[in-house]
Amino acid sequence: MWQLPIYPASQPDVLLLETPSELEQRIGVARRAVTATYLDARAQVQGVISRWISVEQSVEHRVKSLIAPDEPLTPGLLYVGVATLTGSVFARNRSLATRALLPPTLLVLALNHFLPKTTHNVAQYFGALEDAHFPTFAEKHEIAKAHSAMTWERVKDATQNGRAAMQAAVEGAVVRVEEATGLKLKEALARSEGVVRAVETQAIAVAHSAQAQVEAATDVVSHKVEEVKEAAEQKAAAVTGAAEEKIAQRAVEPPKRLV
Repeated sequence: MWQLPIYPASQPDVLLLETPSELEQRIGVARRAVTATYLDARAQVQGVISRWISVEQSVEHRVKSLIAPDEPLTPGLLYVGVATLTGSVFARNRSLATRALLPPTLLVLALNHFLPKTTHNVAQYFGALEDAHFPTFAEKHEIAKAHSAMTWERVKDATQNGRAAMQAAVEGAVVRVEEATGLKLKEALARSEGVVRAVETQAIAVAHSAQAQVEAATDVVSHKVEEVKEAAEQKAAAVTGAAEEKIAQRAVEPPKRLV
C-alpha cells in the first residue's frame, strides 16, 4: 500500500524555450548579412584611406626632398610662368612648329635660370626613374646627351676657330692697307683700345668715389639724427622734471581757505 512521504516533494523546474518564428529568423539572417557587408565595406574604405595617406606622405616627402631649401619658390615659379606665357604670346601668330616649341623651351630655360638647384634635383629624380623602369630608353637618352655635348663642343671650337681666323684676316687686311696707304691703323686701333680702357677705369673710379660720398653722407645723416634724438630726449627729460617739481610744490602748499 502506497504511503505519503515524510518530506514534501520538490516542485520540478519549468523551462520555457523561446522558439523564434520564421520571420524573426529571416530578419536575423538579413541583419547579419547587412552587418557583415557593412564591416567589409568599412574595412575596404579604411584600407583605401590608409593607402591614400601613405601615398600623400610619400609624395610630400619626395617634393620636400626635391625643393632646394635656399631657393624660394614664390618669385621663381612666378617668373617661370611669366616666361612661359610670354613665349606663348610671342608664338601666337607664328608657325605651328614655333607655337609648339617656343613655350616649352622658354619654360626649361626659365627653370634652369630661376630655380637651378630644384631643376637639377627634379632632373636627377626623373633620370633615376628612367634608369629603374625604362633602361633601354635611358641608354638611348644618355647616348643622345653625349652626342649633344660633342656637338656643342664642336660648335664652340668652330666658333673660336672662326674668331681666330676672322681676327687674323682683319689683321692681314690692316697690314695690307697700311702697306698700300701708309696709314698706321694698328696704332690708331691700339690708341682707341687704350682710350676705352681709360674710360672704363675712370668710370670705375667715379663709381667708387660716388659710393664713398654716399657712405659719408649716410654717416653724417645718421650722426645728425642721433644728435637730434639726444636733444629731444634731453628736452623731454627737462619738461618731465619741471612738471614733477610743479606737482610736488602743489602737494606741499597748504590748502587755501575760502572766505
